[in-house]
Amino acid sequence: MELIFLASAIWLGILTSVSPCPLASNIAAVSFISRKVTQRNTVLLSGILYTIGRSLTYVILGVLIVKTLVDVPMLSDFLQRYVNKILGIVLILVGMVLLDLLRIPISLPSVSENIAKKLIDKGVLGSLPLGILFALAFCPVSAALFFGGLVPIAVKAQSGFGLPLIYGIGTALPVLLFAFLVAAGTGYINNLYHRITRIEFYTKKVTGIIFILVGVYYALAYIFEII
Repeated sequence: MELIFLASAIWLGILTSVSPCPLASNIAAVSFISRKVTQRNTVLLSGILYTIGRSLTYVILGVLIVKTLVDVPMLSDFLQRYVNKILGIVLILVGMVLLDLLRIPISLPSVSENIAKKLIDKGVLGSLPLGILFALAFCPVSAALFFGGLVPIAVKAQSGFGLPLIYGIGTALPVLLFAFLVAAGTGYINNLYHRITRIEFYTKKVTGIIFILVGVYYALAYIFEII
């Protein structure tokens, strides 16, 4: 079961990373961070610090959310009784969001361009806070994947640190690849970006279908108790 949780966390992170909004943030971050840098090792360091920044943000959120839900007696008792039922409903809803059958009618915070530029101007040292900033700028798909996909799994596994950490690394995986490409020449980025966005269309649909199927299984098994 632990392997399933780990695989789910890394896959949700990767799926988040290739979604248009986070992918554009990742590419923009590496491109801006690397625009005045000529040494490949420095570019790679910027990518690593950016990855740490994103991962750190998700770990803090995960620890706070999971610890609160697990350690508060009333919430803990509620989760022990209903977590599987809730998980089934949540997975179906997240799957519907990924398939564009359901839209999240909320306005999510965006990254301030001025703040991003100030961090970018700091060079390598600005990479870590820039990662934190972009991680906090949830868009509907990334919010659904983190709060609707990862958090219920982390609560079920009682893993507020490990699973969010793996998820965070997954969300920033393209950064390390793009860091090398930026050092070699930005001409490769556009081609790779278009390829990844095409892949994202199919991976999102497949994941949405899987989420709905698993959610239906949980609903039939724990809500209707017919399996």
